[in-house]
Amino acid sequence: MHDPTIGFIGAGNMAGAIIDGMLASGFPADRIWICDRNEDKRQAFDHKGLHATADNATLIRACDIVVLAVKPQALKSVVEPLASEFKARNPLVVSVAAGVTAESIDRWIGGGFAIVRTMPNTPALVMTGSTGLYANARVSDGEKGAVESIFSGIGTAVWVDREDDLHAVTAASGSAPAYFFRFMEAMQKAAEAQGLDAATASALIAQTALGAAKMVQETGESPAELRRKVCSPKGTTEQAILSFERDDIDAVVARAMEACHHRSIELSKALAD
Repeated sequence: MHDPTIGFIGAGNMAGAIIDGMLASGFPADRIWICDRNEDKRQAFDHKGLHATADNATLIRACDIVVLAVKPQALKSVVEPLASEFKARNPLVVSVAAGVTAESIDRWIGGGFAIVRTMPNTPALVMTGSTGLYANARVSDGEKGAVESIFSGIGTAVWVDREDDLHAVTAASGSAPAYFFRFMEAMQKAAEAQGLDAATASALIAQTALGAAKMVQETGESPAELRRKVCSPKGTTEQAILSFERDDIDAVVARAMEACHHRSIELSKALAD
């Protein structure tokens, strides 16, 4: 797509992060629209040079790409009354509403649309997110490129071939920041029990997590390879890893991710109409 105009229905935290990423990468503010009922939010975006409106129909008429950034439970009630506007404009439709299938969205707005579903995660709020992307058969390569450029502004964006794979993306990425937060929480408690003050423990643990992730990204080595390199025989690190293995860390993580995956499927079925 050449120089598209992009509109966001809903101006919450995730929409704001995506827009900030677009602006930081040089996307022109005057080609971005937002629609939200909250006047303070509209004014905040207006001050950034964006077009802000309280009328969804006005946004749809102006935009080549419409991003649906409302809560999943509210999506049907928001878009169904706009079906005629979608039909007249025929925009590329991008959804960040977790669990709502492309087929449901397509049906609610009249059918026959190019639709991309996305699964971003919360580190997008600090421009280090991961987003899974799925395109239905009507999305062109050019449209896929446009969507990828939008979400690359907030971190890593990857495509999956099957819509059902977004459940696995949810387990591996969408919900996964909380896994790391919980592990860091446990480390914090242990460090304080061993005598470190809370601020020192927090600073060390957060920087260590950041550094470990960066090593995986930049060295090209797998986590397993990097782990083996720092585990000296009979050393301190090896003792910690052996403790994890005795508690079957692989099974603990697998059960957690399977529970997440299963719940994602359940929620998706509940949202289907």
